[in-house]
Amino acid sequence: MNSISVPPDGNRQIFPARLARCYDNVSHGDFPGWADAVNGLPEISPLAVNLDADTISIGAASDCSPSQRETMRRQLQRLLPWRKGPFNLFGLEIDAEWRSDMKWRRLQDSIAPLSGRTVLDVGCGNGYYGWRMLGAGAHRVVGTDPTLRYVMQQRAVAKYLPDAPFDILPFTLETLVAGGAESVLPADGFDTVFSMGVIYHRRDPENHIRDLLKLLRPGGELVLESLVIDGKQGAVLQPRDRYARMRNIWAIPSIATLKNWLSDAGLTSIEVADVSVTTPAEQRVTEWTFEQSLSDFLDPQNPRLTIEGYPAPKRAIMICSKR
Repeated sequence: MNSISVPPDGNRQIFPARLARCYDNVSHGDFPGWADAVNGLPEISPLAVNLDADTISIGAASDCSPSQRETMRRQLQRLLPWRKGPFNLFGLEIDAEWRSDMKWRRLQDSIAPLSGRTVLDVGCGNGYYGWRMLGAGAHRVVGTDPTLRYVMQQRAVAKYLPDAPFDILPFTLETLVAGGAESVLPADGFDTVFSMGVIYHRRDPENHIRDLLKLLRPGGELVLESLVIDGKQGAVLQPRDRYARMRNIWAIPSIATLKNWLSDAGLTSIEVADVSVTTPAEQRVTEWTFEQSLSDFLDPQNPRLTIEGYPAPKRAIMICSKR
């Protein structure tokens, strides 16, 4: 059993009203269907919760009837694709495209203990890592992500943990920095800020780091993960069109370049916690995902290259501190 305590935090009362207003102006054509999928989930109370394991588990099969579980399956599949996981809700396995537990294992022993900390997860997707942060003892977690489908996936899971101190804002880091949710931010900044798989989607990656620092308290810790290439300081891959069939990849730095960006922004104690090549064991097709995944994005004759001829995905996790 992984107990969840609600922090004595006045923002727990302020936040729901502000969050509701974030959704009042949503204009995405699919949003009503996603909201209906969440609202249509059966009302079930879990007898056990485990957020500190590879699979985020809420409830057991014995907590609900087979018909309730089938209703849950239908509603959650209306939110496809599920990119981060795995989850188990009342015996229903959600096998997401990414085995996100593998990345968490790579970093969990290198970061400052999260117990009692206030944490920001930028680009949090469906919240898998946010739940793991709570499982590691975080006092409160705030996530941001502009992709409403993934936000609604987090809200679907949160339906069964309504008192959990994990809230998600349906917008970007830039909106947050500009004051989009000032009443829910810690006055002196977050203790830990995570940005995993975001920086290479930014046209100005160095400005992304500066924005992250604006939300981090002095002495706080930044955990940043990025695609990287081999090379010396100054090396940056700027794909012409797509990278591994992904749009919107603007800059993939070498580790030395990434370290320099972090240092120039004012971060110290910069350490490389992990460097790993992404493999189909970590990112693959399942019944809960797209019809294609990593294996389809690599050169079939040479899996060390993407389908476009660039170096295949390799990721580095950097851990550093704010002065």
